[in-house]
Amino acid sequence: MTKRIFHSICFVAIAVFFASVILIMGMLYGYFSDMQQKQLKMQLELAAQGANNEAGEYFSDLPVRDYRITWIDADGTVLYDSDTQSAGMENHLEREEIQEALSSGYGESRRYSATLMAHYLYTARRLDDGTVLRLSIAQSSILTLVFGMAQPISVVFLIAVALSVFLAVRISKSIVRPLNEIDLDHPLSNEGYDELAPFLRRIDSQQRQLRGQKSKLEQKQTELDAIIGNMNEGLLLLGEKGKIVGINPAAMRILGAEENPVGADMLTVSRDPQLHGIFSKALDGERDERTVSLATGRYQISASPIFAEEKAVGAALCFFDVTEKEKAEQMRREFTANVSHELKTPLHSISGYAELMRNGMVKSQDIVPFAGKIYAEAQRMIRLVDDIINLSHLDEGVEDMRRADVDIYDMAEKAVGELESQAEKAGVTITLKGGRFVLRAVPQLLHAIIYNLCDNAVKYNRPGGSVEVTIFEKENNICLSVSDNGVGIPVDEQERVFERFYRVDKSRSKEVGGTGLGLSIVKHAAILLNGKIELHSVPGEGTTVSVTFQ
Repeated sequence: MTKRIFHSICFVAIAVFFASVILIMGMLYGYFSDMQQKQLKMQLELAAQGANNEAGEYFSDLPVRDYRITWIDADGTVLYDSDTQSAGMENHLEREEIQEALSSGYGESRRYSATLMAHYLYTARRLDDGTVLRLSIAQSSILTLVFGMAQPISVVFLIAVALSVFLAVRISKSIVRPLNEIDLDHPLSNEGYDELAPFLRRIDSQQRQLRGQKSKLEQKQTELDAIIGNMNEGLLLLGEKGKIVGINPAAMRILGAEENPVGADMLTVSRDPQLHGIFSKALDGERDERTVSLATGRYQISASPIFAEEKAVGAALCFFDVTEKEKAEQMRREFTANVSHELKTPLHSISGYAELMRNGMVKSQDIVPFAGKIYAEAQRMIRLVDDIINLSHLDEGVEDMRRADVDIYDMAEKAVGELESQAEKAGVTITLKGGRFVLRAVPQLLHAIIYNLCDNAVKYNRPGGSVEVTIFEKENNICLSVSDNGVGIPVDEQERVFERFYRVDKSRSKEVGGTGLGLSIVKHAAILLNGKIELHSVPGEGTTVSVTFQ
């Protein structure tokens, strides 16, 4: 804008200068022409007096420099001419200035002379003897006048250009300065041209609208970022060429990306061929959904193309973690199979013994042992069903169970008392020691933890072995520890002993009447009571299981 103002001012200044020069030169040309005509008339009067006084002798040896003198008879014959031989000249009676001089005594004219090929000024005076004396002078052209004044005009032109440039710079800067200094952040606080007031008010109105829209967009973006950032599912947005344009923390964790990979190629983050096939298909405009195994687990990936003007310009990938779901499904299948197997074995035994007794194939002295075996198998089934019911109840949570202040020492003493006869039969000594601590817990769950830990310690012990139940405080937390010096658990199986129906020694478990659900019940009950389980076992030396209640 400054350049345009500068150029405009300079152009106007130069145009005004040249217009002024043309006007002044025109006026000067007319003025000088009039002055030349007056001077010519004055010279004519002087020459006419001389001619009247001296007649024809006046023209003898007449010195003529700037003027042309012509003496003409009353009939138009040229008697004398200072520039040309009069004998060869044409009759001048028809000349305008001659006609006026003969009729009124004086005449003048301006015309182009074909003889001399120049513009001339003519003045004529009738003499006393009736002849006409004429003076003429070449009229200066306007170009001659311009060339004659070229130097002063050039000086004035240079001064005018310099002054116009200086003023143009100053004026353009002064015009633009208020515009450049406008505070667009606070349009109404500006003091400048009144003509800008509507424009500034419009800007202020638009800024208020933009700030409101920006605030809404930022709020929505914050809400969207919060939602996406806290999603457990991974969300990945890809551009047209497989560039990552958006990713949430869950997707970064799933793909194992340590730094934010936005802007990077997808292949630099994961080279899994199945994943590559999914987003390639989505970028081609097709939806795809499949389950893929990644380093962090099993995920169901749903890929959808993003269209713009009926062209796929990107893809959105959602990662749903199905690891636990598939594990739960596998556990459900295993649980169903194990329950079926565990129930089928005692049922077959009971059915077999009963069939033998019904067919009279059992001697009278063997009826009691057979009845005892049927009873034992029935009790085993009862324990199994009870454990399954308890475990199912634990899976549903503890909403229907009331918490109470429980003395954990009294609870442990009760459980030990219930197992004393069983321990005595197995030849195992069970002892309880420690302090009394009150724990806010569900009594049934706490009893299940203590009873099952002690029951396992007795069952998987050796004759003459011992079980020690200890209650103590550790780092402001109440701890329960059950130790035995029994058979122990191999290191490679210690992580699986809390699984349902898992047995380290299946033959021994069945021999002692174990259901394989005791430690699984302990694990679930401890989780519901915010307890942490630790197991330490050495094969052949014994096992220690500790539960810390926080």
